Amino acid sequence: MEFYKQGIDEFLKMVEQNHFVEAHEVLEDEWKKFKKDGMKDEAKFLQALINGATSIALWMKKRPEPSLRVCEVLQKNKHLIETINLEDREKYLLAIKLLEDKFRQKDILEQN
Repeated sequence: MEFYKQGIDEFLKMVEQNHFVEAHEVLEDEWKKFKKDGMKDEAKFLQALINGATSIALWMKKRPEPSLRVCEVLQKNKHLIETINLEDREKYLLAIKLLEDKFRQKDILEQN
């Protein structure tokens, strides 16, 4: 299970630093591995985090409609953290909170 927790620390760091495209990329290998290993809910949850970062990146590129569409995946699948077994669960919970906080600040971020 060690492979599966490699990216969350980097993801958190990237989101905190407003590097949303990079944040999206650091979880992609883990997401693919979850899918390959048949861990569907884990893959959907990681996809939610990836899409959360992508949504903010799109918003900052002044593409609000695609941003809101992509954000729906985060909203739809973030609850899966309650039913899946991930090491460092608190870090994944922090990732959700951090993304949602950043998204609420999107009009501020857009100006920077």
